[in-house]
Amino acid sequence: MSARNDVAPSTIGVDLVDGGIVVQYLDGREVFYHGPPKPVEGPLTTPPGKEVHVLVTDPDGVEGVMTYVNDRNTHDDILESTGVGRVMLDRDDEEELFPGVRVATEAYSIRVDADLSVVDGRVFVFAEDEMSEHAYELVESAD
Repeated sequence: MSARNDVAPSTIGVDLVDGGIVVQYLDGREVFYHGPPKPVEGPLTTPPGKEVHVLVTDPDGVEGVMTYVNDRNTHDDILESTGVGRVMLDRDDEEELFPGVRVATEAYSIRVDADLSVVDGRVFVFAEDEMSEHAYELVESAD
């Protein structure tokens, strides 16, 4: 398998609808992430072995940036044409995806942490494979 590079995301369209989130790629295609996203306080550790996509939206939820974490299947040119970014993490690695949003490897899972006092918008995490789809929204602690 060929090496994959980090790819910077572009701003893409987002539509928060009943039952999920529609992401509108720069090339005109759309993808529907089933939901509604489960609210999670504090850091989220995804189920192991899932494809992980992190979406950070503006406060109104009409545009945002999407980043795939450790995606080894999508070619760089496809990501660039869609506006989706990618970050490749090594074992025990950590990276800031967006101001206030960090991802890290944790065994076979990905940990996503957001300082929502810094993020001017919403943070969604999608973890999926052929067997299941999980949708989460990182929210402020109720404390």
